[in-house]
Amino acid sequence: MNKKVLILLAGIIVVIGGIFGFAQLNQPKKDETIKPGTLTVGLEGTYAPFSYHDDSGKLVGYEVDMAKAIGKKLNMKVTFVQTKWDSLIAGLGSNRYDAVINNIGIRPDREKNYRMSEPYLYSKSVLIKRSGETDLNSLADIKGKTMAQSLTSNYGQVAQQKGANIKAVAGIVEAMNLITTNRADGSLNDQGAFAAWKKANPDADLTTVDISKDIQSVPTGVLMNKKNAALQKDMNKAISELKKDGTLTKLSKKYFGMDLSHD
Repeated sequence: MNKKVLILLAGIIVVIGGIFGFAQLNQPKKDETIKPGTLTVGLEGTYAPFSYHDDSGKLVGYEVDMAKAIGKKLNMKVTFVQTKWDSLIAGLGSNRYDAVINNIGIRPDREKNYRMSEPYLYSKSVLIKRSGETDLNSLADIKGKTMAQSLTSNYGQVAQQKGANIKAVAGIVEAMNLITTNRADGSLNDQGAFAAWKKANPDADLTTVDISKDIQSVPTGVLMNKKNAALQKDMNKAISELKKDGTLTKLSKKYFGMDLSHD
């Protein structure tokens, strides 16, 4: 084999090696996810407009679309596992999924036990009540009132701190049912979530009080296992890119009617 042929072959090997190396750099690390090449996401699937089923039964919502956008940035397939809120975080610990994307507030206690991404959404808080209810006009008024709340949520904790009597619920649908049937006085929840529920239940005689001055915007992040530093790093990079390219703003306006991607 002459010298020219050897040089040509060597060049080809270098090019192929470079392409392979580049591809490897852009592939998710094997230890990042339960199933290599797949991002398995835990969510409720019953919490519109974050994740819910449309009239055809398809899983849709702000966080569904966002998770898919993250998957594209990470060059990963995205699959969803649905479960109730009260067992959602526990499922992360038992390796049912790689991340929870379900309007999870970034709190010190969660950051102590898990990894959380940088914020992708800033929720606005409202006090939900019956339209004819005259005794609930501020956050301070919930003291002694019966509030329908998830015990493990940010809002549930605030309601307890403010002296409310808590009637535990699994989610916003059950909470709204308790209020409309006079089994609870009200509920603290997310403005976007209530707006979506109200749109689906236009005849419900419920209204809201803006308490965003009392409860500051709660940044929402992706929850991951403490051991998974690699995935956290990649997740932050993907979310940062989705902010910069306008994807998060577009999705927020689509599902909430406003941009909640910034504080």
